[in-house]
Amino acid sequence: MPLTEPHDDHSSAEEPVVGAHDAGESPSAPVEPEPTLPEPVRQRIVALTAAVLPGLAADEVPVPLRRVAKFAPNRRARLGAPAIAAQLTADPLFRQRVTARVLADAGDLGAAVVEGTAPAAADPVEVAALAYLARPRSWRELIEASGAAVRAEADSAVVAELVREAEQRATRAEHDRAVARVEAEKLRDELARVREELGQLREEARQLARTLRETQARERKATEMLATERGRAARAAADADAELRRARARLAEAEAAAGVARVSAKEARSVDEAKLWLLLETIGQAAVGLRRELALDPVEKLPADFVADAFADQSAATPAGAAARARDTDDPARLDQLLALPKAHLVVDGYNVTKRGFGEMSLEQQRKRLISGLGGIAAQTGDEVTVVFDGAERIHGLPPTPRGVRVLFSRKGETADELIRRLVRAEPAGRPVVVVSSDREVADGVRRHGAYPLGADSLLRRLARS
Repeated sequence: MPLTEPHDDHSSAEEPVVGAHDAGESPSAPVEPEPTLPEPVRQRIVALTAAVLPGLAADEVPVPLRRVAKFAPNRRARLGAPAIAAQLTADPLFRQRVTARVLADAGDLGAAVVEGTAPAAADPVEVAALAYLARPRSWRELIEASGAAVRAEADSAVVAELVREAEQRATRAEHDRAVARVEAEKLRDELARVREELGQLREEARQLARTLRETQARERKATEMLATERGRAARAAADADAELRRARARLAEAEAAAGVARVSAKEARSVDEAKLWLLLETIGQAAVGLRRELALDPVEKLPADFVADAFADQSAATPAGAAARARDTDDPARLDQLLALPKAHLVVDGYNVTKRGFGEMSLEQQRKRLISGLGGIAAQTGDEVTVVFDGAERIHGLPPTPRGVRVLFSRKGETADELIRRLVRAEPAGRPVVVVSSDREVADGVRRHGAYPLGADSLLRRLARS
């Protein structure tokens, strides 16, 4: 925006200021238009004015600039530039006051500008700004010269920028050429590799074509062999169908013969069943008659109950035929088979089993767990179950005895092993008695009396399964 100022001859009332009129011009000289200022010069003039604006007295600051004078230094020149430029152009008195302060701050450079000269080393923008404000003789020439210098510097800067850009473009072009050369080398290498691969592919294609021809030849041969084999298979199928028909005929004959045999076998089995029924009926009636003849009434006690109640020593004689009932086996799987026998009696060496199976518990807990488990076995099998513990004293804390389970404690001066042997000797010859104990002496003793000794593990596994 150009700064222009019409001449004002009414400033004679104020104190004369250097540069109030152009040197050599009369007050009645015609007013010339202000020159067009370069943008850097205009900005410098505004900056100089904004810098001295707060130093003026309040009545020396024009009304439009009083608000601008209160701005911060960095905002004063930026926001108040239009108002400052307009006031410098329209108010010569204000410009003279500003010029007086600016020239005082400029020192020798301001004095040289007032004299109409500009030092060679001075900034042309600064010279032009001071010349515009002071307006000495030939101030227009100073502004023109400064503008030319500024434009020359701008042109030089433009040229330097153009040169720099040209150098950058040249550098980029050189870099692009180097990259292009590298890419070209890569492409040549890639082309060589592709050609080599193409040669390999052509060789593979020739081999595949040769393999294809061989495969087609083998296929034709296989097709011919397949047709031959199909003919043979058709003939074999026809022969097989004929043989199948013959076999079906023989099968029908065999089934007819089997039917006749089944009828005969059924008739023979009916005769055998009638004989067997008659024999069993005869045995049953004989048993009833024998029971009636001997006047045998149902008993309320079993042999083991008498042993439990008796305190007198029993005869140590071995019953006749007891050895014939002994079984030499320690197989735990035999327990279920033996308990399945009619009227079986299970005798358990209590502490021998509990200390082997759950010895970490107290004796009371051991007895409770074993007795509860034996109650389950008695309920499942319906067999007689007796468990024997060592201990002549009265035992407290026993659980309720389950149905079908007898709990015995050896008396004073007698061990559980002796009590178990007495229980076995009390049973009649022929009754299956199973003794569970891992004590070898107990097993040998009861085996001599015809019982079935089994290890404690067989019962522990049976209890774990239950």
